[in-house]
Amino acid sequence: MLEGIYYLSTSTSPYTTSDRQLIHWRTEGDPIPFARLSAELGGDREGAYDKLDITLMLDMSSGSPRFKKSVKHNSVEKRVMDVIGLLNVVLFLPQDLSLVEGSPADRRRFMNATLQQVDLDYFLALHEYEKILPQRNALLKRINEKRAHALELEYWDEQLASNGAVIIAGRQRFLRELEVKARDNHHALTGGLESLSLKYLPSIMPRADGDSGQLSFDVLGLDLNRQLTADDIAPQFQEQLLARRNEAIRRGVTLAGPHRDELRLFINDRDSGLYGQARTAVMALKFAELEWMRDQLGAYPLFLLDEVVAELDGKRRQFLLDRLDGDAQTLLTTTDLDIFDAAFLQRSRVYRVVDGQVHLPDD
Repeated sequence: MLEGIYYLSTSTSPYTTSDRQLIHWRTEGDPIPFARLSAELGGDREGAYDKLDITLMLDMSSGSPRFKKSVKHNSVEKRVMDVIGLLNVVLFLPQDLSLVEGSPADRRRFMNATLQQVDLDYFLALHEYEKILPQRNALLKRINEKRAHALELEYWDEQLASNGAVIIAGRQRFLRELEVKARDNHHALTGGLESLSLKYLPSIMPRADGDSGQLSFDVLGLDLNRQLTADDIAPQFQEQLLARRNEAIRRGVTLAGPHRDELRLFINDRDSGLYGQARTAVMALKFAELEWMRDQLGAYPLFLLDEVVAELDGKRRQFLLDRLDGDAQTLLTTTDLDIFDAAFLQRSRVYRVVDGQVHLPDD
């Protein structure tokens, strides 16, 4: 159920990178195997609402399967980019508790999942970047095999740099604003004993022009207090691509860009991923994400928590449940109601899922 809501919001699944896997295997014998998601969103005092439908189809009629995604807003066919932002969510999964200790790709996914919901320029740049990157990598391999010329990289370098610069600038702004909220949440969670900070480590380290000339960011991470624009970053990105061109051709991969960015969380100036303090930091980060999206949108997004409470110790569990008393509409899954106190259950609506069917509280 939470996956369906998340997919309607982002057009991606938090559990798989292949949309085809979202079509139930039992439909393989059907003429056109499909999966369909539908939701009514919002609803003002007059009862108006937006209807959003996404249908995934696997057409087998031609002998070879062809996959198609259909998106409709109020029964009108739309592109994915046209409906991003209709439904906004923050998703908290048990595996997110290892976000700090996980791979850099996990932390890039966290940044992307948040930013692309509220920043259309970021969404479009990320979409283009993810199309350009494999094409540039394929060209690098052809050049290494003497089947193409290095001058062909100039067009792809310009495209990669212009879109990548939008991503880097967006991440820098997001993390600067997020850090303030994450620090406050972490401070409350630890009783004021610890201080949380974020370090953004892009794979290219752009410079900013100051009154006294160019100031290099030699310190760890990109300075979150001096915002660079995409126009500032793009030419420096291209310079980096050119400087590493020979090595990239030899290795057949693009060696610089936001696909190699890193984010680290520090507690009292020590890397939280190295000192076993990840869970507290991730909880602070998730609530900061919720609050940041509220500031951007003017309203809270849906807060989706999938079996997270059972993974927490008593202190963190109580902190989380106390914070769920706010204004954000929250959907929380569990297989054990006994871990919640009576007061929390009293102010909640409990739906039961039995044999794949959702039962309302009065059923």
